[in-house]
Amino acid sequence: QVRLVESGGGLVQAGGSLRLSCTAYGRNFSSNTMGWFRQPPGSGRVFVAAIRRRNVNAYYDDAVKDRFSVSRDAAKNTVYRQLNNLKPGDTAVYYCATTVATAIRAREGEYESWGRGNQVVVSS
Repeated sequence: QVRLVESGGGLVQAGGSLRLSCTAYGRNFSSNTMGWFRQPPGSGRVFVAAIRRRNVNAYYDDAVKDRFSVSRDAAKNTVYRQLNNLKPGDTAVYYCATTVATAIRAREGEYESWGRGNQVVVSS
């Protein structure tokens, strides 16, 4: 059974940084694309970024591409997400997800397994 365990998150002031982690259990995900979504209060889940296997390439939504970054440690089956220069509009629950696909995927329905999410609150 696939399980994604997330850590990190919390309360931070605008301009601050956070690091989120997502570790996969159940099988090796080094060949699969890992995705990153967020759900702002009162809204649906939206795409943030995705990274292909072995850090071949990452793709970011325009709203975050100059501030957020994603990387993965294949040996630890873990994806790291660095959030810099946070803004109040970044307040959301952040989710990691994995897909059997090896190409970049940006749609929620294209991911099969999900973590429980981390709450990030950015104060002004």
